[in-house]
Amino acid sequence: MRNVERYPVEGANSLWQVYRTVSRVKAVRNFIAIQIARYCPILPLKNWIYRRILGMKVGKQTAFALMVMVDVFFPERITVGDNTIIGYNSTLLTHEYLINEYRLGDIKIGSNVMIGANVTVLPGVTIGDYAVVAAGSVVHRDVPAHARVGGNPLREL
Repeated sequence: MRNVERYPVEGANSLWQVYRTVSRVKAVRNFIAIQIARYCPILPLKNWIYRRILGMKVGKQTAFALMVMVDVFFPERITVGDNTIIGYNSTLLTHEYLINEYRLGDIKIGSNVMIGANVTVLPGVTIGDYAVVAAGSVVHRDVPAHARVGGNPLREL
């Protein structure tokens, strides 16, 4: 099971109650910064946005391809090691808003990791050093160091 914190809600579904969890100002600031970073072809500038504006921990020579979508509400819960590639149009989520609860969990991606295009990483997941995640995968559980995984459901390759 993923390492997530669970918070029950009553009444309307948890997404209707999102601004009890995160301020509107933070959400708008993060959204604008993320949209700029998604289209930015300059890797050092993109990493500066992630580190300084969004509070992410991003290692040296890490590359986020175009259109990567990091979590809008809690990007500071994302850590990425050195020399890692996050592929085109991938999504890193540190939150899940469900009907009766919301969940938060850190994403920890090691060094020298290769994440293919269109991968979704769910909250509470750790991906170990030198792991490879195939394009189009949904990472719903931890991936050990040096593993090669892919698919939905995720499996060893």
